[in-house]
Amino acid sequence: MHITVRDFFVAFWRTILIWCIIIIFIVIALHFNMDKTVIGGIVVVFGIITQAFTGLIGIISLIPLIGPLVAKILALPLFWLINALGYFVSILAIKKGFSKEVINYRILTIVLLVGIVIGFILGKII
Repeated sequence: MHITVRDFFVAFWRTILIWCIIIIFIVIALHFNMDKTVIGGIVVVFGIITQAFTGLIGIISLIPLIGPLVAKILALPLFWLINALGYFVSILAIKKGFSKEVINYRILTIVLLVGIVIGFILGKII
């Protein structure tokens, strides 16, 4: 099966448009000497809301041989971030006296992380 450039743009037009908007925003904001932390914050929030980062990882994973490896490396910190955030919230909740709720929350977090791992393994097998 041969995929043309037109097929690529039809499949990823939304991601490409979102990244063009992000790049144009960054260039304009830097031109007007906007604070770089504000630019970064706006780009992160806009990227999360529009799923621009997920789309970019999807495009990167299409590169033969190295693309899937890069996508795995970029996705791994998300796994650790979810787990670390769970521990941080647990500590705060225990200090406020919500120990029973923390146990339920940690169980749900562990189930989520195990589900991600099982999904990753099944995705590799299938």
